[in-house]
Amino acid sequence: MHYQIKKPEELTETEIQYILKLWDISAWSTMTSKDFRAFFIQSEFHVLLDSMERIQAIIRLNFDFTLEISGKKYHFAEAVGLVSAEKNKGYGKKLIQYFLENCVQKNRDVIGFCSSELRIFYEKCQVPILYNKAKDIQEKNDSEWMNSEDDDILIFNASEEKKAILNHLDSTNKAYLIL
Repeated sequence: MHYQIKKPEELTETEIQYILKLWDISAWSTMTSKDFRAFFIQSEFHVLLDSMERIQAIIRLNFDFTLEISGKKYHFAEAVGLVSAEKNKGYGKKLIQYFLENCVQKNRDVIGFCSSELRIFYEKCQVPILYNKAKDIQEKNDSEWMNSEDDDILIFNASEEKKAILNHLDSTNKAYLIL
């Protein structure tokens, strides 16, 4: 197994179709490779490959992610779309280890989100978690703001200042996802 980072334009047609299959999002099922590359232009893909160069686990890093908190904008990279080709083989955990090292090495502020059901996985991966803080992030749905569907904020890497700001989110101090 080896770790690799690819920009959208570096992914092969086969890899793109395989990623879409792994993600299994119906709205994206008919996406062409050209559309995929355009849609994910602000992303990079972190993959764990086997000896045959097949993707065994993937996570996407979205660089187009900004939260507004108390009138100030905070830019993060957002880790999303973690999935393994096979469950219970340790591929996801191994990819997270490489991913964490990369975030620290590049000194990027990277966060992610999870539901309470997935906490145990991220705890095993030793990803710092801000429990029940994601609910204090508001996302725009048409013309109204709604609570995030996730429960927790995952801290893959962040400055102490940004960690403290996220940790102080609550019902009276909400964050707003800026698109």
